[in-house]
Amino acid sequence: MTTQPPQTPDEPGAAVAGRDPLEIAQDVVDDVAGELDPAELAALEALDQPRRVLFVHAHPDDETIGTGATMARYAEAGASVVLLTLTRGELGEVIPADLAHLDPQGLAEHRVHELATAMEALGVEDHRFLTRPDGSAYRDSGMVWLEPGRAAAGDDVHPQALAAADPEEVAAQVAAVVREVRPQVVVTYEPGGGYGHPDHVRAQEATARALVLAAGDGTGVPWQVAKVYEIVQPESAVREALRAIAASGAQGAADPEGPLPSVVVPDEAVTTVVDGTGQLPAKLAALRAHATQISLDLDAAPPLMRLSNGVPQPVWPVEHFRLVHGVASGPFDADGRETDLFAGVAPSA
Repeated sequence: MTTQPPQTPDEPGAAVAGRDPLEIAQDVVDDVAGELDPAELAALEALDQPRRVLFVHAHPDDETIGTGATMARYAEAGASVVLLTLTRGELGEVIPADLAHLDPQGLAEHRVHELATAMEALGVEDHRFLTRPDGSAYRDSGMVWLEPGRAAAGDDVHPQALAAADPEEVAAQVAAVVREVRPQVVVTYEPGGGYGHPDHVRAQEATARALVLAAGDGTGVPWQVAKVYEIVQPESAVREALRAIAASGAQGAADPEGPLPSVVVPDEAVTTVVDGTGQLPAKLAALRAHATQISLDLDAAPPLMRLSNGVPQPVWPVEHFRLVHGVASGPFDADGRETDLFAGVAPSA
């Protein structure tokens, strides 16, 4: 029988004998982590949070109008809620007279601060802006109204605007965020962009393409999103609210029986409802933070908001979605709609 000579301290395995196995495992983890770039390391750390949702919006204020109650509800419940905003809203129409002097750059800087305040109100700590590969910002594309409730890109779109950018480049930048955040759930607009704004449409298109790229284009750590939702509103509830607003005599009320924007869908197309009634105060505070874009009538029942067109709209505490990727899972409400975006893919709150 042969025996091996004793190992010297410098030889491989010499320090293993007598060591705590957990210490050895931690050394292995540390060694692997040391070889990862910051984005890969962030992707691993994201998995420490069992519930992760990414909201993709076009401008500051869009997130609060369409999904503020949902964001506040999940943030309050301890989920990782990440907001990705694609532009800084340079071309938004300013409501307050004392801020009308702001030029596009000044308005962008002001809206960045408004967004930060709104996210404080909603309890969302991770909010970021999309950037180009060189680190510069995508500019607000602006819009023109084709008819009430339907917008489109104007004839003079700035070359740095989101709508003028290479769609594949935008999608690749969104995909990089998806790979870092590793959300189980992604929320963005329906294909019409809510009402046709070119930046909203581009956000939806870029997000859809980004999810394909993130799942396996050979760049970075791949990630497959389990569920994807589009922001919608049920037609019956919208028309009922518009009738109530018109009956109240509110100035500028829309025609309750007139055409509706693309965000409004037949009731049966709504697959998921998130009740954020308990988070309504947070949503109202966040709307108030976006003062350049929104005015509020808190004395109305329900509370009303107005954008620059002056048309009163209800502030929705219950927000509606359409599941376009993934499997709907219970619990379901009386109409058979999901009540939790994470249902079936992560532990409930």
